[in-house]
This record gives sequence, C-alpha cells and structure tokens, in this order.
Amino acid sequence: MLGTVEFVGDDGDVRVLVGRQQTVLAALLMKANHVVSVDHLIDAIWEGAPPTTARSQVQYVIHALRGELDRLGVPASIVTHSAGYRLEVAKDLLDIHRFERLVATARSSAGAGDRLSAATTLRGALALWRGPVLDGTPQALHDQVTWLEELRLEVLEECLAHEIELGRHREAIGELRTLVAEHPYHEEFRYLLMLALYRSGRQWDALATYRSGRTLMIDQLGLEPGERLKNLEAAIIADDGSLLRPEAISQVATAPPPPTARSRPRQLPADISDFTGRDEHVRQLVALLRAHGNAVPIVNIVGKAGVGKSALAVHVAHEVSTELYPDGQLYANLGATQAEPATPHDLLGRFLRALGVGGECLPATEVERAELYRSLLGDRKLLVVLEDAASDEQVAPLLPGSPTCAVLVTSRRRLTGVPGARVFEVDVLDTAHATRLLGRLIGEDRVRREPGATTTLVEAVGGLPLALRVVGARLGARPHWTVNSMVTRLADERNRLDELTHGELAVRSSMRLSYDGLTGGTAALLRGLGALDTETLPAWAPAVVAGDTSGDHTDQLVDAQLLDAVALDGVMQPRYRFHDLTRIFARERLRAEEPERELESVRRAMGGWLTLADRAHHLMYGGDFTTLRGTGERLPVPPEHVEEMAADPLRWWETERANVRAAVTQAADAGLDEPVWDLAVRLVSIFQVRSHLDDWQYTHQTALRATELAGNERGTAALLCSLGSLHNTQRRMDLARAVLEPALRTFTALDDRQGMALAHRNVAIMERQSGDTTAALAHFCRALELFTETADVAGQAHVLSQTALVDVEAGNQKRALATLERAAEMCAKTASPRIQSQINYSIGNVLLAQGDDDGADRVMREVLVLVRTIGDLVGESYALHALGIIQARRGRLVRASQLFENCAAICELSRDHVGLARARLELAKLERLRGNTTASRSLAERALATFTEYRLPRAAEEANVVLSSDAVLPHRGVALQAVPRG
Repeated sequence: MLGTVEFVGDDGDVRVLVGRQQTVLAALLMKANHVVSVDHLIDAIWEGAPPTTARSQVQYVIHALRGELDRLGVPASIVTHSAGYRLEVAKDLLDIHRFERLVATARSSAGAGDRLSAATTLRGALALWRGPVLDGTPQALHDQVTWLEELRLEVLEECLAHEIELGRHREAIGELRTLVAEHPYHEEFRYLLMLALYRSGRQWDALATYRSGRTLMIDQLGLEPGERLKNLEAAIIADDGSLLRPEAISQVATAPPPPTARSRPRQLPADISDFTGRDEHVRQLVALLRAHGNAVPIVNIVGKAGVGKSALAVHVAHEVSTELYPDGQLYANLGATQAEPATPHDLLGRFLRALGVGGECLPATEVERAELYRSLLGDRKLLVVLEDAASDEQVAPLLPGSPTCAVLVTSRRRLTGVPGARVFEVDVLDTAHATRLLGRLIGEDRVRREPGATTTLVEAVGGLPLALRVVGARLGARPHWTVNSMVTRLADERNRLDELTHGELAVRSSMRLSYDGLTGGTAALLRGLGALDTETLPAWAPAVVAGDTSGDHTDQLVDAQLLDAVALDGVMQPRYRFHDLTRIFARERLRAEEPERELESVRRAMGGWLTLADRAHHLMYGGDFTTLRGTGERLPVPPEHVEEMAADPLRWWETERANVRAAVTQAADAGLDEPVWDLAVRLVSIFQVRSHLDDWQYTHQTALRATELAGNERGTAALLCSLGSLHNTQRRMDLARAVLEPALRTFTALDDRQGMALAHRNVAIMERQSGDTTAALAHFCRALELFTETADVAGQAHVLSQTALVDVEAGNQKRALATLERAAEMCAKTASPRIQSQINYSIGNVLLAQGDDDGADRVMREVLVLVRTIGDLVGESYALHALGIIQARRGRLVRASQLFENCAAICELSRDHVGLARARLELAKLERLRGNTTASRSLAERALATFTEYRLPRAAEEANVVLSSDAVLPHRGVALQAVPRG
C-alpha cells in the first residue's frame, strides 16, 4: 500500500490492479480484518455520484478480486457480511504494518543508545515506500492516510539525524537537498542540511542554506525561522567546534590534500543541447545517484538500439557532476557492438593515466591496475560513465570501491551479474515527447503547421530517438520539404530503413550491430518471427514458428533488446513485441537470407492458432460439435500454453483478438485459403459468447476473399453459412437469405453432411424469425436428421431447443417441454455448460409461458449462475431479462428495474441492439406503471426505432401500444428470442 496498490507473490511476481478493483482493494486494506460497508465502497468508487447499478457493480468487483486472490495464491480472503465485506489477511503481509513495526523497533534501539541499529532499521522501513500511499486511488482514500505521509517525514528526520551523528554527513547532503527543495518550510530538514554541510567543511554553503530559507519564509509566510535554526546559524558563524563530532575533528585534521588539476579528469562528452523527452528518467536517475548509502551506486541504463541510452547517461552525468562528483568524471566506450570490445586491462590503463599515473608507475597486470584504481578513488567524489558495455565481466574491474563514487553503464543487454547494479530500462519516446524533440530539431513552426503529419511521422518511426534525429536532420537540411513529404517517403515499409539514413546517422546500421552479435540460431529466430504481422507475439510463437523449444534463443533476443517481453493482466506467460523498425529490419534480413521461409513462418503460425482454436471450441461445446473442420494443418503448441488457454478460453481470446485478426489478414493475403477459413469458422463459438460481431464479420469477409479467389468451394460455403448465422443474430433476414441459400446448395452438391446440417439449421432459424414456421419446421427436421447421421449431439440438442420455441409460440407448451427435456438428455452427453444453459433457458421460458413463475424463477437463476461462470455475456443478458419479467409480474418493480438496467448495460457493451431495445421497452412499461410518462415515452420511442430498423413487427407493435395507451400495461411474458449458434 506504500505506493501503487499491488500484490507481491512469494516468487517476487508483482500484480498491479487498476480501476475499480484497485479502489475497492485499497478501501478493504485500509480496514483490513474489519467490515467495510457497501456504501463506503460505493462512495470510494464514485465519490458521491453513483449509478443506480452501483451495488451490483461492487458485487462484480468483489467477485473479480476473489478470483485474483485465488489465481495468485495470496493468503487472504474476502468474507461477505450483511453490512459489507471484510478482507481477512495477516498483518505481517501488509507493508504498512511492517513499516510501523520497523519504526517502533528503531526507536527502541535509539532509546538504548544504538544509533547504528536505529539508522539501519529506519532505512529498511523507508525502503518499503514505492511512492505516495495508495498511489492511483481516488482522493477520498488518500485523505484518510495523510497521517502515514507525516509519519514518513518524521522517520526521514530521525534516520538522517542518526546517520549524521554516525559521521555520514557527506552522504546525507544530496538527499537532504532534495528534501529541502520538496519541503521548503520543513525546518528540521533545513537544520540537518546545514549541520551536514558544516561538518563537511562547507561553512558558507551551510549559511547560504539558512539565508535562502529565511528569505523564503519571510516572503511567503511573513515569519522568521524558529529558534533552533537561528541558534544553529549563530553557532556556524562563530565556527563553534561543539558542532563537530570528535571523530569528525580528527578526520579534518588528517584529511589528505586535494587532488591536483592533472588528476581531476573531465572526460565526459558534450551534453546534447536539444536533449528532451526524458525529464522523469533524469529525475529518477539523479535520485538513484544521490541515495547510495554505504554502497557504490551503479546504474545500468538498458534499451534497444537507437533509443538514446548514451545521450541520457551523458545528460544525467552533466546534471550531477558539479554538485555530487566535483573530483572529476571518467568516460569510456566499451565497444560491445564492435568486432573487438575493449578489454578491462586497456580501459584501466586509460583511467589510471587520466588519474595521474603514467610511465613506469602503471602496473602490468589487470589485477594490480584494478587495485591501484580503487585505491586512487577511495577518498574521491568521482563519476564513471561506461558506454556500450558488452558483459558483466568487462564492467566488474572498472567499478570503484568507495561509495563516494558512482557508475553509469549503458548496454543493450541487462548486466544482471554486476553486484548492486540497478537496471534502468529506457524505452522509446511517447508521441508528445517525440513531437517535442522533432520540434527542437526542425523548428516548432514547422511542427505546428502540420500537426497531423507530425503525429503520423512519429508513429512511423515508433518514437525511436535515433530515427527522429535522422528525419530531423534530413528535414533540417531541406527547409523546402514538408513534414508530410517525409511521411510519404516512410510509408512503404520496404524502403523505410533506407530513408532513415543521414550522414553517419543510420537506423539500419545501428540495428545491424546488434544483429551481427547474435548466434546463428538466435538470428534465425529473429528472422522467422519478423515474418509475422501480429501486434504482439504469443509466448508459444517461437516454439511453433521457428522451433525454439528451449526458449534460450528467445531470451537472447530479449537480452539484446531486439525483442521486448511484455506482461498482460491475468496472463501467466510473457508475450513479445517487436518495435516496428526492428520488425522491418528482421523481415528485411529474412528476405535477403531466407526468402522461401517467409510464407512458411505464416503457415506455421496459423497451425498454432488452429490448435488452440480447436481446443477452445472443444472446451466450450464438449466436443467437435456444430462446426466444420477444414484441412488446415494443426501444429503442436507447448503444453503449458495450451493449459493456460484451457483454464480460461474467454480471457485468452481477449488477449489475442488483435493478433488473430492480423493473422487472418496476413494468411489471406498470402493465399493460405484453407487454414484461414478453417480458423475463422473455429472461432465462432467465442465470437458468439462475447458478442464480438465485428470480429466475426471481419474474419469471415477476409477469409471469404481468399477462398473465392482460390476456388475453394467448401471453404466458401462454410464461411457463407457462418455469416448467415451472424446475420440471424443481427436480425438481418435479407442478408441471411442471400448467403445461406448458396451455402446450402454448395454443401448439397458436395454431399457434405455436416455442412448441410448447419445450413438447414441456420435457414430454419431465419425462416422462424421471418414468420414462416412451416418452412422453419421442415428445415429443422432435415437438420435433425443430418446431425443424427453425423453423431453431432450438440447440434441435435440445439435443433430440438429451437423446434420447442416454435411450439411455444404456437401455444403448445406441453410438447415444447417434452422436446426440451429430450434436448437436455442429449446435452448431458456433451458436458458443455454452454449448451446446458441454452436449453435450460428455453425450459424457463416455457415455464414462464405456462404461468409457473416460481419454476421459471428457479430455472432462470440457475441459468444466470451458469452463464456468469463461463463468461457468456449474451446468455447473461437473456437470463437477466427473463428474471426482470418475473419480478415485474410479482409487483417488485424496483428489483425488476435493476435487472432490466443490468440487462441493458450488457447489451450495450456487447452491441446487442435488439436486446437493448427489448430491455428499454420493459423499462418503459415500468415507468408508465410508476406514472413517469415522459421517461416511459422516451424509452419506448428508442425501442421502437430499433424494432423498425430490424423489421420486427411484433415487437414494434408492442412498443406502439406502450406509446399510445394511458392504461396500466401488464407484463405479458418474455418475447421469445432465438439465439443462433454456430
């Protein structure tokens, strides 16, 4: 809680929650092991303006939090009480409790006279802070923990006071300067800074600190400093020896002479005048160099080629050198990307000569040079900047031994083997900072004149600073060029790297240095993955596409900053992402070295997607039912990735939507018609559950172009049949007929029994929704025969449930119930909760039509639990609608309104326009019952517009009745809806 609210697992993995989950968790943690009321949680989330569905939304958040606790194995639980919820967790697992306990221990040590233990323990307590308390949560929660921020400042005072008395006054100066700047009216910090400066022999700096504070207080507050500060100023002016510790006086008397001008090196390259976009990075790095304690601060700045690591390191070095490292700066390029990187032996020789050691005094061996180097730096404040490091072994001999020195190292690989090194990742610039940099390079006026083109240009180079400097140099050298002209030049990816060259600046050559350092297998993996157009690369992609089953080559690409590892919420396995320019470079190398492999990589990726899509469909339907299978090759995916998908197919899909769309597009463009239609059709079961109708439409239309071009009759028919199901879902009867009739003809000509079964079923649904029950029953009968012939029990069960709806509409409830019971028996053979929920929903509708409200209520509640368990949004909206009807019949209008509102919210989210209109119509009836005619009319008019658009005359007639009648309207029951599947 001391920072962003997050979980930290036993293995060190961190899980950060966002949004409402973070707010609710923070509110529960603040009163851990005590009940928190629902009203308090609602106030915390919506800050006094909650929606009508606030309580149900809090329930959803609690449910999600419980899932997170279970998934992460966190030893805590959320218990429901009549008044709210209680988070049960051991106090020792909360960083706030640990902080308070450590502070109490430190104060006990200080009381016993053990300053060293007190200071060490207080530093441990302060290390628990990662930022402001409950960072990212609403202000209302922050206001309740201001006491913690005050306690932290008290602890800082105590800790620094102990450290100064222990003789660490020099080390404390940097931190105290920052604290005084952040808290200019905090007199204790100013007092400690003055004392530390005085004890460091900087009497005038100590007095200047007092006088600047006094001026500020008088100008801003109209007050003089307190007596404690005034007395310290007087003692410093008098050079009162009592201010010095006995040990400090001894050190002053025996201090070594200052270094000579010759031994005070100034080797830093010049700072960049147009340096921009890294303000927060600079602040963090400076803070790391200030807060070093008893160890040498070592910071490893890591990033991909061209990201600006060296520029950042040099800029930070110039920022801190004058104040923190007045005895000089050493600089060297270690040459990791050169054919022969510099050796520590040679580098130590260069550094020793810069420090005044030369000629015969220079030791011969690397070990002796390192020893002398550390000895010379033992009492100096000196900064060492090492650029482009190759390895831990290259850096280790160059590290000083004294905490008065510091080291900045840049590298493309993480130097995790350097003891005490803090790895600092640097990424590309975001759009705003990249635009600012470009403005400094070519002039703000040119950027302002073409804001749209500037944004496009920044996106084309992915915010890479080196690329921005290249285009900036080219535009700067050609003032007659527009920004848009540069965008046009970069539009073709095949020539983009050619355009990103100007003089010695070249993005391709920078990437080539990293590429040339790869082993053969790692370079081959880079080329293979570069063939894919997906937004991110799933963790299984290296194994399936390039055969990197060990993961070693993938790790090497990540280490070399040629591939980024990214983590997604709720996903255990890492994912990978190319920077756009790196992917272009990788594909360029693929086409130059292995041109025949590009299509093979795309084909193999499709094989992986098909394996996972098959498994997802099987899990949701209990088998390979109600779908068509193509001949696309399925390739084995590592078991751990299949298991993660199988644990939650819908969550898996949410992380893969963009990737699958990209994969379908690329495969279709590559002419892989069979695997592309195969994959599109296999994913329909997920499209339906999540109501991702746009994905359904896009993947099928894209695949359809490929199958028609290739003359693939079966694939074309499968896609048309599935599109017909989509149009049925959207109540687009004309569009459905236009694709279903040719699909049925093709399947019949091919004698494809499963295809014929699916087509007859979808035509039957279309005819039923169009009002032709005779034709619908004929097609349902034929579909049932064919599903029986192909042993598709799920298909049989679904056809029976649809046939029962025809009986319900005809008033034959008894036969409908018998048919549904037969369907339920078949459903039991599939072990599919999704099919079970559909049939149970139909049974509940029959009971409702028979007037058995209690029976219908029981069944619909079971349906609601089932669909929520499997994440079926469409099913949830249907169940809520039915339960709302039941509550309205019972006269429970408030509860009915809540159910219809929840139904409407889900329909709006899933873009179910007809379902939303039906919910609005029921709400209109309730408003009329309450006498709110204006609200009733508005809701009914919106519903009528949708019914008219989708050509639903019965529903439109019902809406017109609500609009025209002044009488109280009874709820006549659920308007039965078919939910087309497959």
